[in-house]
Amino acid sequence: MTFNVIINVPDYAPREKHPTIFQNFDSLKKGEFMQIVNDHDPRPLQYQFMMERPETFSWEYLEEGPETWRVAIGKTK
Repeated sequence: MTFNVIINVPDYAPREKHPTIFQNFDSLKKGEFMQIVNDHDPRPLQYQFMMERPETFSWEYLEEGPETWRVAIGKTK
């Protein structure tokens, strides 16, 4: 899997995290992927994707803690 962008989420201020992730996701073309790296389970972000971008993304955990979580997010539409 090739990633168009990798976002290390802890590098961003709290108010910038989700907007940065969504901005990068929105710039992907169908079939492209981004990766997020975080210091906790980004499950709330997944729920936000389900509410704000329903049926347009795939979500695959690549690493699930305990210190690092990595998720591949793909654009499906």
